[in-house]
Amino acid sequence: MRLAPSLFPLVLLVVPLAFAEPQPEPAPASTAPASSSSTPAAPPAETSAQNPVTPDDLYDIGQSLFEQFAPADIKEQYAFPSKAQWDGFVGNLEHALESDSLADLARYEPQTLHALAALRTSPDGPEYTDWLKERLDYIQAAKELSDTATTPAAPSPSAEPAPTPPTATAPASPTTPPAPSSTAATQPAVPHYDLWLKRVQNRPAPADAEELMPRLRAAFLAEGVPPELAWLAEVESTLNPAACSPAGARGLFQMMPATAKHLGLSTFLPDERTDPEKSAHAAARYLKTLHARFGTWPLALAAYNAGEGRVARALAAQHGDTFAQIAAQLPAETRMYVPKVCALVAIRTGTPANELPPPRA
Repeated sequence: MRLAPSLFPLVLLVVPLAFAEPQPEPAPASTAPASSSSTPAAPPAETSAQNPVTPDDLYDIGQSLFEQFAPADIKEQYAFPSKAQWDGFVGNLEHALESDSLADLARYEPQTLHALAALRTSPDGPEYTDWLKERLDYIQAAKELSDTATTPAAPSPSAEPAPTPPTATAPASPTTPPAPSSTAATQPAVPHYDLWLKRVQNRPAPADAEELMPRLRAAFLAEGVPPELAWLAEVESTLNPAACSPAGARGLFQMMPATAKHLGLSTFLPDERTDPEKSAHAAARYLKTLHARFGTWPLALAAYNAGEGRVARALAAQHGDTFAQIAAQLPAETRMYVPKVCALVAIRTGTPANELPPPRA
């Protein structure tokens, strides 16, 4: 992680948010996850990220950089948050991403909009802007779902039933039994898929897609993974190889250091997570492993985002074998992430996710 003025965008990100309207109480420290669900969770063998920076360290750095580099007009509008406010913001943000409440996630729309506006004023902002724009997409979709859930349906006009005319009694005859109802047949394979299909269907591909996507598709194909899934990089990073998150994820496929190292990537001079081909090969191998364990692409995507352990525990608790059966037990961000990836793949390639073949051996 760079500790130069390039960290200033994070300071600008935090200052408006910390003084926004109060958020739900953060989860107790003992139950907080080790990493954000917005990036692939490290395999169990990896227990710590490279060169970890504690929240206290980041607070001290941020306070120092704010005093040194914040423009005068920013200092007039905002005061740097107190330690208690900082801790509350970090805990609340993590809690909203990790909780199963779409309503809690939706509350972050105003703060995130302010944060994006601040990031765009900094020359180093784009590294963080693309990550935050994707989070805003989840937040706004969650808000749409929450608003729909709380809007009462308009009462339908009542009418007197028409009288039933007398009918002649016909002799009994054999009848065709009704088709058996099937919950599985009507249950959506990926909840909220239709919402995301509407949200992404008219979005243009990122500017770098024409140059990057043939390379990423070739890497996925070489690993035996459907090349359509290379569009995962648009959801993760808006196809920005330099994209990074405050939690330490980096690159087109937003890998945490521990995950990247486990997959054979260097994370230090050079950081191969920013190499399109190398990161694509690693992401494809990881998806292939996840599909082998969970059996479907929606579950593999859920595990890529939320972690293998969490998905496995949810499946065991629900005695399930589909994403739809466990979606409500997964983090709010993962519940938005999986349908978004599936919808984007369908729009960009014309192939619905449920028609993608399994990986080649």
